[in-house]
Amino acid sequence: MSTIETAEHKALRSAVAALGKRHGRDYDREALWAEAAKLGYLGVNLPEAYGGGGGGIAELSIVLEELGAAGCPLLMMIVSPAICGTVIARFGTESQQQAWLPGLADGTRTMAFGITEPDAGSNSHRITTTARRDPDTGDWLLTGRKVFISGVDIADATLIVGRTADARTGNLKPCLFIVPRDAEGFTRRAIDMELGAVEKQFELTLDDVRLPADALVGDEDAGLLQLFAGLNPERIMTAAFAIGMGRYALSRAIEYARDRQVWKTPIGAHQAIAHPLAQAHIDLELARLMMQKAAHLYDAGDDIGAGEAANMAKYAAGEACVRAVDQSVHTLGGNGLTREFGLASLITASRVARIAPVSREMILNYVSHQTLGLPKSY
Repeated sequence: MSTIETAEHKALRSAVAALGKRHGRDYDREALWAEAAKLGYLGVNLPEAYGGGGGGIAELSIVLEELGAAGCPLLMMIVSPAICGTVIARFGTESQQQAWLPGLADGTRTMAFGITEPDAGSNSHRITTTARRDPDTGDWLLTGRKVFISGVDIADATLIVGRTADARTGNLKPCLFIVPRDAEGFTRRAIDMELGAVEKQFELTLDDVRLPADALVGDEDAGLLQLFAGLNPERIMTAAFAIGMGRYALSRAIEYARDRQVWKTPIGAHQAIAHPLAQAHIDLELARLMMQKAAHLYDAGDDIGAGEAANMAKYAAGEACVRAVDQSVHTLGGNGLTREFGLASLITASRVARIAPVSREMILNYVSHQTLGLPKSY
């Protein structure tokens, strides 16, 4: 892969940056979502046959990064087109693709993604949401709980990760189901978060939610493959989210350091200020390179290679984002904690990139086991 962006990618980056600048950090989420959809940015990764741009995660990550760098990231881009759109485009039936992809591409429909459970944490093997067949009708019945699910209140449906019993072994295997927002027995409770994000977090309860047979996405026996087809883009897009946030914070600090003068020169002339900002910039650029590698591998169909690179990209971007935000706040001093400069809220928000969708410790576990071949402790 080339480490130099194509002319098309540069043009996309420039156009999205202009859109982000028009909306800014006081953006209206619905207005920005609608304009981004109208310009073709939300569905840039989805097939052209269904109204998408025919690109991949590489293009979608550029969109999210540039919106974040302008102070107006759209978190649901990670969930709706990146995870759900990708899974349905790769594994959905023709009817599922026709029903969902055009709407996901033009922004008129949105999907949430439900995998995390209260008692499972990072251990997907402990997922207890189960799906069983009604022998009389062939319908699916889903029962379980999910937690920290983003944007369920604004989503038309949630792609739920459940488990079905293998008829041969009796073991539970992961499967994906499209659950409409108004399905009977499907309830949500908003979680009271300190995080001041536009998109809210929810706990979900599924109490014998009845779904038609065609609510199952893809092959019942290919659950893990389909699951990771969504999780790898999620990690790549989370990296883009973090890099954009870090760039936004850094840009505010650089502007301040150029203008703020206490002694004879602007504070940015002092190496104690300049060097940490330069290091933060380097860290963000290095994280972007790994993110681009992960996106390239994924779009090329290398799921295994993309898995390793996506985890590394998410780790690097999360660390770079936290350091960039911390240094930016520190550069502004007391002003870094005021609403005027818009950095204080990022102190909390930047930690999300370290925690979700997988913690940095679990990524280190992945690299130590899968890449280095070291034994597991669990």
